[in-house]
Amino acid sequence: MLIRNETAGDIPAISRVVTEALRMLAQSTGTEAGIVERLRADGALALSLVAEEEGEVIGYLAASAARIGKQDGWGLIGPLAVLPSRHRRGIGTALMTEALRRLRATSRGAALVGDPAYYGRFGFRAFPGLKVEGCPPEVVQALPFDGSEPRGELKHHPAFGLDQQK
Repeated sequence: MLIRNETAGDIPAISRVVTEALRMLAQSTGTEAGIVERLRADGALALSLVAEEEGEVIGYLAASAARIGKQDGWGLIGPLAVLPSRHRRGIGTALMTEALRRLRATSRGAALVGDPAYYGRFGFRAFPGLKVEGCPPEVVQALPFDGSEPRGELKHHPAFGLDQQK
């Protein structure tokens, strides 16, 4: 398996992987591939990584710039998607490990909204005062690279459809 930056030729496969993988989640809105497309169109993808095996895109991870409270410099991870037929083979772990390695060089930390049981193994955790309006606090998580405690609203790129983005 190879983890690499996306290329223009990967775009249709990325949309397929994101749609297939996230369709399985109860909280899926069906708009996740569109979010990636808008992030790409706006030049807002800080990272756009694919997992490739034998020439096939089997996984994907996006990261974009985010702010927590008044602190810029956070990398927002999402979506992370792996083809359902390839689950439990370490593909998501490989994508996340590479993303965190790259973000450590450019960001004060990483943040996401996701399953604490899954993302906790990478060091993500909820913090008192870290929030996204409308999300349960336990799923709003961060991994500060400098040991600080993030506080405030996690601000996403407008592609995520959050009207409170300022």
